[in-house]
Amino acid sequence: MIVVHHNPACATSRNVLQTIEAAGYAPVVVEYLTEGWTRPQLLGLFAAAGLTPRTALRETKSPAAGLGLLEPGVSEARILDAMLEHPVLVNRPIVCTDKGVRLCRPGEAVLDLLDNWPQGPFAKEDGAVIIDADGQRVGGAGQSG
Repeated sequence: MIVVHHNPACATSRNVLQTIEAAGYAPVVVEYLTEGWTRPQLLGLFAAAGLTPRTALRETKSPAAGLGLLEPGVSEARILDAMLEHPVLVNRPIVCTDKGVRLCRPGEAVLDLLDNWPQGPFAKEDGAVIIDADGQRVGGAGQSG
């Protein structure tokens, strides 16, 4: 099973979801801006992905600066509390598969979590090719899925 913590307004999140679906998967999509987060859920995702609240904090296009979360010395606990109150503070998309959990930024990072890839050539919505006609990853290491 694949779970995508998704923000449909985000191009990176849309690209990741499109890549997963084009590879033949039917992921569970969690629109976290609508559903919100729970403390155990975030702590579990962060632990599995090797993140902390600070490293998962969305700094731009979020209320992070206005809430004082970008100041030196702000505790992880304060950032986590703010994420629970303001779900948009969590960077996205976070993808969970049998291969692991990862914050997929850049979006091509999702390929590392998939056994199968979309048939090439395959491009993101901006036209940037991420899988060539031979099924090889473009611009990074990795084998075809």
